[in-house]
Amino acid sequence: MATATKGSITVEGHEITVTNPHKMLWSERGITKLVYLEKLIGLAPYLLPYCRDRHLTTIRYPNGVHGKSFYQKNCPEPTPEFVRTAPLDGIQYVHLDSLPTLLWLGNLACLEFHASFHRIGSMLPAEWLIDVDPTLEREPRLMKAALLIGEALDRMGIRAVPKTSGATGIQLYIPLAKPYTFEQLRSIGHFLGQYLVQQYPKLFTIERLKKNRGDLIYVDYLQHWYGKTLSSPYTPRAREAASVSAPLEWSEVEGNADPRDFHLLNMEERLRAKGDLIARTPPQTLDRVLSFIPNS
Repeated sequence: MATATKGSITVEGHEITVTNPHKMLWSERGITKLVYLEKLIGLAPYLLPYCRDRHLTTIRYPNGVHGKSFYQKNCPEPTPEFVRTAPLDGIQYVHLDSLPTLLWLGNLACLEFHASFHRIGSMLPAEWLIDVDPTLEREPRLMKAALLIGEALDRMGIRAVPKTSGATGIQLYIPLAKPYTFEQLRSIGHFLGQYLVQQYPKLFTIERLKKNRGDLIYVDYLQHWYGKTLSSPYTPRAREAASVSAPLEWSEVEGNADPRDFHLLNMEERLRAKGDLIARTPPQTLDRVLSFIPNS
């Protein structure tokens, strides 16, 4: 539970200083830092499971979403005693495993949370994500593209959860029933991407350079790799809409959902109604697919 006093909140027995509580972070939504911290408390039961036991990268916006930003990999200092870190390759990453740590980061204007694809102490992926990245800033075909990828995965015997990035794209999230290597998942992703480009050449590309894509939607199977990140499920995003990376039902994809419709001001109500759609999806086994993909 959190209790508030002037200039601080006490959460799970830890006192967290709140600086500039009335600073506007998302002006279009009227979200101040204090409102943001309140919303993080509601998101925490859903966001923390996807950040716990991971190496965390945050993006900080000290003066709100219209101000300058910077990526934070090393744990900020001074560091409270309740904040745990996870060293990797010379960097002391934050281990985001508790509500006090989340609120401490929120007070520092960390507006986005991007966790590693692998768990602390492991070199194997904890899940598989396919990033669907539109070349156009506003892409009316985005949900159609996600639906076609979901159908292709279904034909491969793989059940995925569509998840908005919270920005312009969408991702296909596949929980894993057993350990696979990043190389194995990349081989499936490459196979899938080639198939989609062959079947829908006017919609998809696997061309990595944006300047060479035209208006095609990029099936990014390369981003899912050791040391890289994507937006964690339920992370806020530093966009005018205060959008949140939201898992969707396939019926919402069919209905051409707008990623901007899932935001800090309505996510608690959505989560009370639907819960965590990823957690409700059974982990997937990819052995059959790997058996017929060359060089996997």
